[in-house]
Amino acid sequence: MRINAEKLRQDFPILFQEVNDEPLVYLDNAATTQKPQQVLDVLNHYYHHDNANVHRGVHTLAERATHAYEDAREKVRAFIHAKSTKEILFTRGTTTSLNWIAQSYGLKNLKAHDEILISIMEHHSNIIPWQQVALKTGAKLVYVGLTPEGELDLADFKAKLSTRTKIVALTHASNVLGVLNPVKELAQLAHEAGAIMVVDGAQSVPHLPIDVVELDCDFLAFSGHKMLGPTGIGILYGKQALLEAMEPVEFGGEMIDFVHLYESTWKELPWKFEAGTPNIAGGIALGGAIDYLNKVGMAEIQQHEADLVAYVLPQLQKIPGLTIYGPQDPAKHTGVIAFNLAGVHPHDLATALDMEGVAVRAGHHCAQPLLGALAVPATARASFYLYNTQADCDRLIAALYATKEFFSHGTF
Repeated sequence: MRINAEKLRQDFPILFQEVNDEPLVYLDNAATTQKPQQVLDVLNHYYHHDNANVHRGVHTLAERATHAYEDAREKVRAFIHAKSTKEILFTRGTTTSLNWIAQSYGLKNLKAHDEILISIMEHHSNIIPWQQVALKTGAKLVYVGLTPEGELDLADFKAKLSTRTKIVALTHASNVLGVLNPVKELAQLAHEAGAIMVVDGAQSVPHLPIDVVELDCDFLAFSGHKMLGPTGIGILYGKQALLEAMEPVEFGGEMIDFVHLYESTWKELPWKFEAGTPNIAGGIALGGAIDYLNKVGMAEIQQHEADLVAYVLPQLQKIPGLTIYGPQDPAKHTGVIAFNLAGVHPHDLATALDMEGVAVRAGHHCAQPLLGALAVPATARASFYLYNTQADCDRLIAALYATKEFFSHGTF
């Protein structure tokens, strides 16, 4: 069953505005998604009716807040098919989640000459934490390259995976190239080599069905704001046995069991990692976002984005002077499309598109090593989600032709 994106759009108040006297076309979903009224209502309801700290009070508001917060954790568990809520940790986002893995598991388990295998397509959030751990432990970062089509080079991955590899950390879906990496196959290879599998799911969890048991990843990190939820809330999934053996990286209230004068003990999972007052409203609203996504259907969202790419990518490929990065086959492309227009700086291109009401991202997309490999300083990027339509695609194409005309002849 296909999504009725025109109907879904009615749930997103922000989309019904004009930018530079043009109706807004929002195509920056890889950076952050817009929020449906249903999620905004969840936020408002919490602050209007249940605002209290969680896990501490016994009064009615505290109990209601705690129930809603922990109910959201269960929704996350079910959404990614984890075995237990003990495996679901609330964080500030993907970056925090990956840093927790690096600073807790990485520092404890890596030593000199061990290797961390990552790819050249990684977001900075899945590079810098491992750089820091490598500097502190003497471990070595090893990069997997790309095929000429812009996909992960599986042969290179297999060649570089060895008994020295202790951690494999890869993105599930690239935020630039629009490729989906075969995480299940890569996890099996990693485990056969004696390594753990860390997955950056920021660009996959919001867009397709995820089953962490089937993927057999050891850790999965993702953010709420990229899946209709608020900013400042994210998830770290980890297999229970690994989390049990790890130490927290933040300390203070909420995560303690008992504090003595010179030592303390921690709560059981998942709370031993969650120091301080959490983003209660954000967690509850993330649960509301998951309710919305479940109602639409994750398989349907994946198919809708595939339909949009199949519609727009061939049209983009016909624009003279436009270079598209990543696979050229729509069937191999997620809803992220990075491109450059010859003779136009990406920032100028994004500004020109904005004048036509079309919002895209321009820059290095927090993937400077990848852009270095592509030999470009920056790109423009259009990224699609469940509320985008073919009409949005048409507006993007028309705006690109208008921009090309302006920079060629000076007139819109």
